[in-house]
Amino acid sequence: MALRFEILGRFNRARAAQLILPHYECQTPLFMPVGTQGTIKGLTTHQLEDIGCQIILGNTYHLALRPTSELIDELGGLHKFMNWPRALLTDSGGFQMVSLLHLADITEKGVTFQSPVDGKPMLLTPEESIQIQNRIGADIIMALDDVVKTTITGPRIEEAMYRTLRWIDRCIAAHKRPHEQNLFGIVQGGLDPVLRDICVRGLVERNLPGYAIGGLAGGEDKDSFWRVVAQCTAALPEHKPRYVMGVGYPLDILVCSALGADMYDCVYPTRTARFGTALVPEGVLKLKHKAMEDDLRPIDPTCDCMVCKTYTRAYIHCLVTKDAMGSQLLSHHNLHYMMKLSRDLHSSIVEGWFPEFVCQFLQKMFPQGDVPEWVCNAMEVAGIDISSCCAPFSSLSDKVEDTQNQEVKQ
Repeated sequence: MALRFEILGRFNRARAAQLILPHYECQTPLFMPVGTQGTIKGLTTHQLEDIGCQIILGNTYHLALRPTSELIDELGGLHKFMNWPRALLTDSGGFQMVSLLHLADITEKGVTFQSPVDGKPMLLTPEESIQIQNRIGADIIMALDDVVKTTITGPRIEEAMYRTLRWIDRCIAAHKRPHEQNLFGIVQGGLDPVLRDICVRGLVERNLPGYAIGGLAGGEDKDSFWRVVAQCTAALPEHKPRYVMGVGYPLDILVCSALGADMYDCVYPTRTARFGTALVPEGVLKLKHKAMEDDLRPIDPTCDCMVCKTYTRAYIHCLVTKDAMGSQLLSHHNLHYMMKLSRDLHSSIVEGWFPEFVCQFLQKMFPQGDVPEWVCNAMEVAGIDISSCCAPFSSLSDKVEDTQNQEVKQ
């Protein structure tokens, strides 16, 4: 095991910790931006350090295609290759196989897919996924799991969960660098509490350095989402890090942290930036809208990032419609927002004012008190009283992509 996890503060289920990895001492809860091919689009590694990024996520599938894991290994590993002195996490490659490629077929051997280079069938096994990640050299590596969307029901969910447990043993056996890299297992089981419980117990028996909650953020309703997170965090070991995969909406991170999760990753903050959208305490601000063309305010007057201190909404509006610099500036701002959210979660838990932070966050995002019912239910289970920021009998449908994406009215 190549990590130490020390809890520094708690509020009920929420916890703030120090996660000591080979390349960096991290503070949790933390958000990890996704650098698909060893880069966060539009930002240098120095800029990422400046805004407080602690761990970057790299995609094993994309890195194995280009520049190849062999070349990365030959050049001294991904940290050296991309000039990133802090921590790295690589995924297993399985999700990309299933989501990006046609005719992916999962069998007991592994994932068979069509090569994007020449169209020939290729096989990614648990062993090969770990070998590739060992060459890349990230601080945290992920086991290959059998990925199934949460919207799928029936026997396929059970099959995938049991296969994920069988594959973890193959991943452990193939892992050649356990004193330098931490192998995390992934809890699967769809929305079925019984299957999730079996998977949690099976993974915990393997005594891994950390555990991820997988198979969420894929279209399931928010009520199901938070209940799976609550169930898994309650059953996973107290002294190990818990990572909810694919979660990047600020409201989701707030809720998951209240329920006892520690780590998150998502392309959302940078992808939404490329569409001209900024994250602000009230929700989102769409810089492409005509109302922005003569607005001389910063994106967020309360933000101290380089973008908000330097540029106006009008200037960024002009850029986002025509120039790549617009999405770069918005990516910088959005990741700064996510890093500040991580720091605020950590400090509020350590300093004992986490419930107040939760209420302040919700009051800014839902000034009318229309906090979604799923958030109210989750906070009740987390033992956090948010009655002061909820209107009586308020509930919002989660059919939309959530009100954390509500547009700021100007």
